[in-house]
Amino acid sequence: MLGLLVNDIEQREMEYLIKRELEELLFDMQDPRIDSLVKTAMNDRYRALFQLLRRVASNEEVQKYIPQNNKYMN
Repeated sequence: MLGLLVNDIEQREMEYLIKRELEELLFDMQDPRIDSLVKTAMNDRYRALFQLLRRVASNEEVQKYIPQNNKYMN
């Protein structure tokens, strides 16, 4: 097990960066030009980032990014 000690400002920065990356992934997954294999990899990255978000953000913020059931979010 690893631990990380951050102050409030650093926590908010991490939350901001993770949320922006999640939003970018969601936007890109809607692009029909992107191959399904790439979208599958993007889905895996989304899930990993979502797990990180759960550790640094409030429950209200996390609920906005809960993976929805769609073709590439299974």
